[in-house]
Amino acid sequence: MLPDKTNGKIADPHTLALLALGWLLSDERRADRLLALTGLDADALRAGIGDPAMLDAVLGFLESHEPDLLACAEAIDVPPAALVNARRTLGA
Repeated sequence: MLPDKTNGKIADPHTLALLALGWLLSDERRADRLLALTGLDADALRAGIGDPAMLDAVLGFLESHEPDLLACAEAIDVPPAALVNARRTLGA
């Protein structure tokens, strides 16, 4: 099943979080910072790929550093607010 879209943009919070995680892990320095600041490790990332709490932590990491939030949003072609809203949905 394809993710829901709003105005051509991906709206599903799980999909947005997974895209954001992929973007974060595509750069070694960002990935290392993610692991260091969230306390997650590679095993936790693999095990938590479908866990809303882990995905919330990933989006929280992005939200706490605006330059990364903006760069990620641009890279995955969504407004930054979509990532913030996805976190609110996952954390609810």
